[in-house]
Amino acid sequence: MTKIIEAEGLTKIYKGKVKAVDHISFSVEEGEIFGFLGPNGAGKTTTIKMLNTLASITEGRASVAGHDVSKEPGAIRDSIGVVPQELTADDELKGVENLMLTARLHHVSGNDARKRTQELLKLVDLEQAADRKVRTYSGGMRRRLQLAMGLVHMPKVLFLDEPTLGLDIQTRKKMWDYIGKLNRERGLTVFMTTHYLEEADSLCNRIAIIDKGVIKISGSPSTLKEKVGGDILTLELSENAGDLTEFFRGIPDVSDVTKTDQTYRIKLPKTERALPVIVEGIVKKNVQIKEISFTKPTLDQVFLEVTGKSMRDEDASESDSFLQNVMMERAR
Repeated sequence: MTKIIEAEGLTKIYKGKVKAVDHISFSVEEGEIFGFLGPNGAGKTTTIKMLNTLASITEGRASVAGHDVSKEPGAIRDSIGVVPQELTADDELKGVENLMLTARLHHVSGNDARKRTQELLKLVDLEQAADRKVRTYSGGMRRRLQLAMGLVHMPKVLFLDEPTLGLDIQTRKKMWDYIGKLNRERGLTVFMTTHYLEEADSLCNRIAIIDKGVIKISGSPSTLKEKVGGDILTLELSENAGDLTEFFRGIPDVSDVTKTDQTYRIKLPKTERALPVIVEGIVKKNVQIKEISFTKPTLDQVFLEVTGKSMRDEDASESDSFLQNVMMERAR
């Protein structure tokens, strides 16, 4: 397959000191949905900005749609669509006017612009709201309009930076249905970031996880989950338990143990063999099991092992930030 995005040693240093992205190398195949995941501040948005020509490259090189990012910024911008985290549509313009303005900015001719605008309004279910000012739109409607604005010039690559942030589950599903349809029917290449790992798991052909400016792991969702190394047994024990880490590690078929307070995460390639031995050993030590749970490998566990953080923690902090922004906007 053809590589439509290539990065080699891509690096971004701000003010000569802060290394936001540290010599990362990766590629994206044409027609692929590629997930770029990481904690807040990991370098995701900075990477997208470099690929979009919105931030200069300190070291390394990158190409998008066959064009060198540093040498051919105009050709890059003609080849890509961008749906950023921020809502950029003009509140005082109608939905259809925002789309037509975006088309003109991308040098789409009048007839083509009108045709594509109508097609996209239908695609994102905004036909009935096309002649309303955007300030009357709900958050979900604004996100859908923003997606249409990123597609109006028929880009080869669509960059999505947290496009469903703050949306309810139903609206998020609709957004991804649109994107999946474009990928299947038009072969659109999608480079996406998201805090919703179930979306990345179901949508992405491949995923890369970046942390502190460095790509830690990459591969298909199934490959990454296999690398976790088995099922996870979580045990919360009573206060008198002491430290049972070494006891658990000594049990056959236990591949790893981590402890936080009195809660243990035990990795078990063969749960059916190890679980009876674990429970029997705990009972013999006169320790009470306060809570027990069992899960199959998930992307959240991959994320936790690679970054030391759960994406749910990232969701919470991002949601707090989103709510703060909403309250500030309402106060203006």
